[in-house]
Amino acid sequence: MPKGLPFRLDHYLELVNWSGRHLDPRKRGYIAESTPPILKRLGISPKHWPYLNRNFESRFKGLVGSVETVQQACIQLDKRWVHGIDDCRRFLSAASC
Repeated sequence: MPKGLPFRLDHYLELVNWSGRHLDPRKRGYIAESTPPILKRLGISPKHWPYLNRNFESRFKGLVGSVETVQQACIQLDKRWVHGIDDCRRFLSAASC
């Protein structure tokens, strides 16, 4: 057995997404059919996904999310700057989708 998951991350996310849509609606983890696919929910453009899949850890060192979410977290954590904010803007803002 290979170390880690025996498939690519994007295939794993698809499997989780598909599985959640097939659970009983009363069960934890259920994803309604009307819920957008996982990349849309995460605010990641499909055109950016291959790059992020390969380079995520080198591009982001701390807080990750939409610029608005990261800025709110910075306020709460009393941080003035976060490594990767430009990449959050470029790759993870809903406007880039």
